[in-house]
Amino acid sequence: MAVDTVRLGRRRVHGTSRVVRGRRFRPGAIARFFYIALFTLFLLAPFYWVAVTSIKPSDDLLANPPVWFPAHPTTLHYTTSLEHMRGWLGLKNSLIIASAVTVLAVLIGSAAAYSMARFRTGGKNLAFWVLSQRFMPPIAVVIPVFLMFRSLHLVDSRIGLILLYTVFALPFTIWMMYAYFRQMPIELEEAALVDGCSRWQALWKVAWPLAAPGIVSAGAFAFIFSWTEFLFALVLTSAKAVTLPVVIGETAVESQGNYFGVASALTMVSLIPAVLLGILVQRHIVRGLTLGAVQG
Repeated sequence: MAVDTVRLGRRRVHGTSRVVRGRRFRPGAIARFFYIALFTLFLLAPFYWVAVTSIKPSDDLLANPPVWFPAHPTTLHYTTSLEHMRGWLGLKNSLIIASAVTVLAVLIGSAAAYSMARFRTGGKNLAFWVLSQRFMPPIAVVIPVFLMFRSLHLVDSRIGLILLYTVFALPFTIWMMYAYFRQMPIELEEAALVDGCSRWQALWKVAWPLAAPGIVSAGAFAFIFSWTEFLFALVLTSAKAVTLPVVIGETAVESQGNYFGVASALTMVSLIPAVLLGILVQRHIVRGLTLGAVQG
């Protein structure tokens, strides 16, 4: 009797495992897997080609049929792009400008979002009005901005780009932090106020540590925006404050020689800070986006 029960239990277990396995490999799941694989390949194929082009010798750049991986990789394009094509200058300017914009956008955006979330500054529609400023395409204001910067002597200066990028990064930063502060329990800050903290101390010691994922997410987006922005940098810089995207654009359209490898090398260099930032703060970005989007 006991043996029959054990056998029956084994059959049930095996039958359940077959059902589970069947569910795992149903046609919909297989189709979804292939769709994700094709989409990933579609995204990574250009990245692979740029990476391979950056280490190809000059003779392999226009070879027919194309060389999918060079037999003798070289770092000559990286050296040329950084030392002879204003690569170091563009990299330095981009790092300084993006870092300054990130700090300013986070500080100003967090203070503004906290004020709107806790004191209803500007009413309930101010946060959406701030976000609506990003609906306008930048090309619509590039000429007025250029004329204004020329009168203020801010053309081809890092300060000018920092101020401009901060203005354009603030709407999204404020919107993210506003939604994040709204979903935070106000009782924690009230307890800090009862314990003798000032409003600024409650913001610094209670609200900001709890809002760390949202702050990191907003800062990451501000950095990536200012790091990759091309239009305003192209119009407002020429020599001293030129950024890395502008240098890449100049190299890519260079007509005096074959600079595909140099442009690819600069592109790979420009990807390093953004990719490292995404890897380091990936957990905070996911948490900040999910929690910050609960209420708004």
